[in-house]
Amino acid sequence: MLLAVGFLVIMLFLLQLNSMITTLKQEEQRKVKLWAQSVVRKAELVAKTDEFFAKVTAEEKSRLEKFVTASKKLINQPLNSNINNEYQKYLNEIETIPIIITDEQNRIQNYQHIDIPQGKEFMDSSSLFSRFYYNKPLEYETFGMRFRLYYMESEMYSDLRKVLNNFIESFLTEVTQNSVFVPVIITDSTRHKVIGYGNIDKTQINDANLKKTLEQMESANSPIPILLPENHKAIIFYEKSSFVTALQYYPMIYIGITLLFVFIGFWLFRTMKRSEQDTIWVSMSKETAHQLGTPISSLNAWIAYLAEDESNKSVCEELEKDVNRLTIITQRFSKIGSMPVLERQNMASVIEEAVTYLANRSSKKVKFEINLQNDIYACLNKHLFEWTLENLCKNAIDAMSGVGSITLDLTTDQRNVYLDITDTGKGIAKRDFKKIFQPGFTTKSRGWGLGLSLAKRIIKDYHCGRIFVKQSQQNKGTTFRIVLKKA
Repeated sequence: MLLAVGFLVIMLFLLQLNSMITTLKQEEQRKVKLWAQSVVRKAELVAKTDEFFAKVTAEEKSRLEKFVTASKKLINQPLNSNINNEYQKYLNEIETIPIIITDEQNRIQNYQHIDIPQGKEFMDSSSLFSRFYYNKPLEYETFGMRFRLYYMESEMYSDLRKVLNNFIESFLTEVTQNSVFVPVIITDSTRHKVIGYGNIDKTQINDANLKKTLEQMESANSPIPILLPENHKAIIFYEKSSFVTALQYYPMIYIGITLLFVFIGFWLFRTMKRSEQDTIWVSMSKETAHQLGTPISSLNAWIAYLAEDESNKSVCEELEKDVNRLTIITQRFSKIGSMPVLERQNMASVIEEAVTYLANRSSKKVKFEINLQNDIYACLNKHLFEWTLENLCKNAIDAMSGVGSITLDLTTDQRNVYLDITDTGKGIAKRDFKKIFQPGFTTKSRGWGLGLSLAKRIIKDYHCGRIFVKQSQQNKGTTFRIVLKKA
């Protein structure tokens, strides 16, 4: 009842915990979906911004090309107001753009919106080149002379570039180090180059593990394709947060720990119970051996007294056999609780001696059949092993109600010795195969239920062997098997 109540409390707690975890998981998944939608929209905004920036760049370059065309017209045609007006118009449009016009020897012919050091006549490899590095100069020819127009970004263009770069950088940072702690990897379109990552161990994105990690993320969530500036395609891979993953396994871990504690508690309870039984066994056995000592000594004295009369000789011999038997039984009880000495014994002779003694004191309606092989040896304690055989045979006689046959078969292989004891009794129900070896369990109307428990203790604990019900059929009989190590 305590176990049932305990398990009921645990199950109620687990159901409540599972409900809370399910709610948290759903909330986390909702946040992840919102995050993914936000990533898509911001990626679209990055693409739109890049598109706008490209248009501004194209327009600025177009104005410069028109300025070059107007310059060529102004030089190649006679002076008139229309050309001057057109030239002045394009000159005004590019007045915010830093430009330098040089001849083919890079001699400076004209410049605007830039500071040229005093006395500077040539575009050499000094700081001027580094400032005009990003744009290829526009070249044109007039009256057989070649000119180059170097230009830089206007202030507006530079500011837009900084804004775009900062926006892209902040976008990638926000994606990889998100507030919902989602593991993220951003790769190029080939999936081989990592652009950014966050909330994931670095070892998972090395050359050896990157492919496996991406496949794992792709199986969890569909990747998000995005377009970065200059038509660079990228892919965002992501999966559940570590928090959701931990919540997923937490109930199983909790159940495992709970079952472990239940197992430990059950094992301790069983060990304590077995220890208590052992103490009772040892105390009872020692007390029985002690109590038998006095009457046995007295019986030996009476046998000696009776033996003085020759007419009592045959009676005394039989009495002496029974007293010797009582002495052996006393020795058996005295050995319980201490590890007996095992000696190499011939199994056939030990079994034959024990069965012969029992057969002479059993009903003639019980037939004993012994199938033994000689020269089969095992390490055993003779007195305790004979006690086991007696208990098994007496149980078999009771199961047959004093009428039937008991067969003992001794076989061996390279490692073990097998002794099968078969009776023709009423049999044992399969559900009771293991119960019959428990102390106190008996199917008899009168009995303590200690014989088979004692037999198992002798074989298992003292001889490191095994005893079990090999087979049994109702109203047909039962076979017990004893397995010992071959000596």
